[in-house]
Amino acid sequence: LHLSLRRQRQMCIRDRIKTILAVAAMGILSQSCLDLDPKDQLAESNLWSSPSEFQLFANQFYGWTRDFSSLDNNSTKPLHSDYNSDLFTSRDDRNRFSNGSNSVQESDGNYGSCYAHIRRTNLLLQNAEKYSAPADIAQYVGEAYFFRAYSYFDLLQFYGDAIIITQPLDVTSPELKVAQNDRSEVVDFMIEDLETAAPMLPRFSELTTNDAGRISREGCWAFLSRVALYEGTWQKFRGNEERGRELLDIAAKAAKQVIDSKAFSLFKPDALKEKAQKYMFILEDAKSNPAGIQKSANKEYIFARRHDESLAPIGKNITKTNLINMVWVSRKFANMYLCQNGLPVTYNNGTNPQFKGYATLASEWENRDNRMRYTLAKPGDTFWDNSSKGCRLTWNDASDQNHAVHTDFIPRSGTGYHNQKWASEREVKDNFEGYDYPIIRYAEVLLNYAEAVYERDGKIEDADLNLSLNLVRTRVNPNMPGLTNKLVNDNGLSMREEIRRERTVELFHEGFRLDDLKRWKTAETEMPQDILGVKWAGTEFETKWAACPYSRNSEGVIVMETGRQWQEKHYLFPLPKDQLQLNPNLKQNPGWDK
Repeated sequence: LHLSLRRQRQMCIRDRIKTILAVAAMGILSQSCLDLDPKDQLAESNLWSSPSEFQLFANQFYGWTRDFSSLDNNSTKPLHSDYNSDLFTSRDDRNRFSNGSNSVQESDGNYGSCYAHIRRTNLLLQNAEKYSAPADIAQYVGEAYFFRAYSYFDLLQFYGDAIIITQPLDVTSPELKVAQNDRSEVVDFMIEDLETAAPMLPRFSELTTNDAGRISREGCWAFLSRVALYEGTWQKFRGNEERGRELLDIAAKAAKQVIDSKAFSLFKPDALKEKAQKYMFILEDAKSNPAGIQKSANKEYIFARRHDESLAPIGKNITKTNLINMVWVSRKFANMYLCQNGLPVTYNNGTNPQFKGYATLASEWENRDNRMRYTLAKPGDTFWDNSSKGCRLTWNDASDQNHAVHTDFIPRSGTGYHNQKWASEREVKDNFEGYDYPIIRYAEVLLNYAEAVYERDGKIEDADLNLSLNLVRTRVNPNMPGLTNKLVNDNGLSMREEIRRERTVELFHEGFRLDDLKRWKTAETEMPQDILGVKWAGTEFETKWAACPYSRNSEGVIVMETGRQWQEKHYLFPLPKDQLQLNPNLKQNPGWDK
């Protein structure tokens, strides 16, 4: 949330909290498996005396969401990051998660942080029970329920079973040493929290300027669709079809509520044409695109981490990392992009007649989904970054040529497939880019709906595809045929695989892929595959990239990673050793106790 005129008063309250914390912390040792804050943290009764103080306390919840740090390629690689999947790799530390060689850690900040967050939501909820005018604080109570579910969803995705806590515990609470609740109980608890939260939250259209960036009622429904889709497919593909259908029905109905609200639309200004999605991800209020469109025109972001060059810069070297640098895209992902006739590069045991093969640097890019060119980096294109000599000044390719960092780009590193998503083209200091991070965007909700309906019913009508997935598919591909049952049947395709393809292409590099493979139970097939690059031998790459240092397979394709592995135990992460020592009733996840 942006700073406001209330800042001075809020800082006074915050100073009072810090004083309480400092005094209480002196006598508290780290005894809890849940990494509790001091039990007297908010003992001062008048700290909860007005709606503004509940709001101030709830503001901290917004620092827990995913942000650009979730995309990082540092040595720890955040657990949701696509660096841990099969879509791309990088030059550094490629093996800890992406090939299944992760191990039990001595300590795990993810586990402790989730429970610290849950404790804070419970603190607000406990104090709200005693507040004399509940209607005045309903929004912040709703936020507490939402963020409690948000934190439990991370626990569910990482560890499966989890301890359900509904009160702020202290270091003597017996609940600190109980066994985990079954994941189904955790999911039911999250759904109950989200259903409780939704009517307490304002609709998106009711959020004031001062409340911009806060979670809305529609955002709560959207997150409910994510949670229920995740667990519904998890259960379905592990043999519990009845439970799966129940949850998939919740997911479909929650997504449909968002659609029916008509509060959101896909970002596709006519002025940006096929580049609309590219510029959505780097949209700033400073001129950041050829049409000068600002953030207010983006009705796709349902819930976002808000950034601003002056007040809240991203704080990561996001452009330099992502523009033809650290993201080495896999051949598997590049081949997922459809041709403009709406069909894969190969199908029905044959090659798509629109596919131009691999003979030249850019032949495989011809006649493809426009997202391929404006998400990845097409050979021969020109690219600009955020540096003073490399940024765009006019957004006219011809007049800006002298400012480009890559002119007539020729891949000569990594897999040969490179990324441009999240890379600014305007002049802005490194780490100070100010575009927002989409925690939930409307495209995901549309894809959630299509998948939930299909997996619930075993089929999906064309009408449902047209109000959901096909809007995403044709956003920057107006001439591409929509996905229909006839297209699938006539060409020997799989509706499930086409729905999954659309999701993978649209949500690339947003932290969904590994979680999707886990819930679909396909990681055992997808993750061990080699990470491959461009076809080098027998193509133009042999002359343009003559010193390619990487090995090639029998087809002349670059092999970037081999020997990858996946075991059944990798579907859940191991609980860290320190938590198992603190709570002897915790059970380690299957396969990790050896």
